Amino acid sequence: MDDATARTGSDETGSPSPRERAHPTLGEALRVWARVAALSFGGPAGQIAVMHRIVVEEKRWVSERRFLHALNYCMLLPGPEAQQLATYLGWLTHRTAGGVLAGLLFVLPGAVSIMALSIVYALYGNVGFVAALFFGLKAAVLAIVLQALVRLSGRALRNGAMRALAAAAFVGIFFFGVPFPVIVIGAGLAGFLGARAGFAAFLPAERKEAGADDASGAYLVGDDLPPHARPSRAATLRTAGVCLALWLVPVAALLVVLGPDHTFGQIALFFSQMAMVTFGGAYAVLAYVAQQAVETYGWLAPGEMLDGLGMAETTPGPLIMVLQFVGFLAAFRDPGVLDPVLAGVLGGLLATWVTFAPCFLWIFLGAPFIERLRENRPLAGALSAITAAVVGVILNLALWFSIHVLFRETVPVTGFGLDLDAPVPASLDPWAALLSAGALLAVFALKAGMFAVLAGAAAAGVVLHLAGLVG
Repeated sequence: MDDATARTGSDETGSPSPRERAHPTLGEALRVWARVAALSFGGPAGQIAVMHRIVVEEKRWVSERRFLHALNYCMLLPGPEAQQLATYLGWLTHRTAGGVLAGLLFVLPGAVSIMALSIVYALYGNVGFVAALFFGLKAAVLAIVLQALVRLSGRALRNGAMRALAAAAFVGIFFFGVPFPVIVIGAGLAGFLGARAGFAAFLPAERKEAGADDASGAYLVGDDLPPHARPSRAATLRTAGVCLALWLVPVAALLVVLGPDHTFGQIALFFSQMAMVTFGGAYAVLAYVAQQAVETYGWLAPGEMLDGLGMAETTPGPLIMVLQFVGFLAAFRDPGVLDPVLAGVLGGLLATWVTFAPCFLWIFLGAPFIERLRENRPLAGALSAITAAVVGVILNLALWFSIHVLFRETVPVTGFGLDLDAPVPASLDPWAALLSAGALLAVFALKAGMFAVLAGAAAAGVVLHLAGLVG
C-alpha cells in the first residue's frame, strides 16, 4: 500500500477502505429508524424481519452475530422485544443518543396511530376502515417475515443440535402452549451445559477477521467490542439513575398528588406493574390486562379489548401499544374536571410512558455487560441455543400471523396436551390468499425490494376495498 492510500484509507479504486468506513451521522440514523418504524407491521416477527433487512443487510451497520446476540438478550427481558432490539441496535451504532432515538421512533408511529384511532373509536365507535386500509400490508408483511425466517434459520441453525432445539421450541409453543420463558430458560440451560462440557455443537462459531464479514463489505459494528460498550461503574449507575427517575418519578408524583384511587394513579401503577411482568411478548399478558381492565377497574366493556387489539395489529409498532387504547378509554370515561378527549389523550400517553420507559433501563443498564460477556464460552453457548429456540418461536409467530391473515375463523384445539388455534378451512379469505401469494412471488422469485412489495400490496388492498371486495 502506498503513502497516499495509507493517508486516505482508500484502495486502488479510490473507494474508502472497509476499516475506514465513515460513521453515519445521527441525521442518517434518524432517517433509517424512522423507516424501520414506519414499516414495523406484523407483530414481533415482522418487526424483527424489517430491522434485520434494513440494519444488517442493507445498511450493514450491525453484523449478523451481533444482531442475534442482541435479539437473544431482548428475548429474555420483560416488555416488547422488538422495541428493545431497536434500542439496543441504536445504542450499538450511535451510543445512548442513538438508542433513545431508535427506541422512541419505533414507538412513535404506533402511538400516533392508536391515539387517533382511539379518539375515533370513543367518539364514533367505528374503525373498520383501518382494517381494510392495512389489508394488503398484512399480506406483504407475511412474505417479509417468511423471507427473514429463511435467512435467519440458515445462519443460526448451523448443526443438528441447533435445528433440534428450534424444532422443539416450535412444537412446544405452537402445539402445546409451553410458556415462552420456559422455552428460553430450557434452551439457555442446554446450551450453557453443552458448551461447558465442550460439545462442539454448542460452542460459538469461529470469528472472522474484523472488517471482513463477507464479500458485500465490512459491517459498521462487527465482532470487535465498541469503545462505548466498556462503561465505568459511575456511568452505569448514572444511566440507571436517570432511567429510573424518568420512569418512577412521574408515577410517584401522580400517586402523591392524586392518590392511588384516581384514574391516572391507577393507570400509572397498573401499567408500571405490567411493564415488569410482560415476559414472552404482548400475548402473554393481554388476557390478564383485559380481565383486570374489564372486571376489576371497569375501564372497558367486554369485547372492546379485541377492538383495541385489532387496531394494534393493523398499525405499525409493537402490539403492546394496545395498552394505550386501554389507558385512553379509562381516562375518557372518568375524566374528572378535564374534557373527556383531553383526559383520554393524557391517560393513553401515561400508559404508553410507563410501559416503554423501563425498556430503556433494561437496555442501557444491561447491554454493556451482555456485550462484554460475548467471549464467555458457556454464556455464548447458552445464547447460541437461545438463538436456535428463537428461530422456532419466530416460526410460531409467523404461522400464527399467517393463519390470522389467511383465515377469517379459528377454533381452539385442546386435549392430550394440545393447546392451539386451528384455522377453519371454509373461512379461507381468497383475496388475502391471492395477495399473499403475489407478495411471496415478488419477494422470493422476483427479488423485489421491501418498499415495492409493501407499496404494491397496500395499493392492491385499497383497490379491493374500493371495489367492495374486502373491508
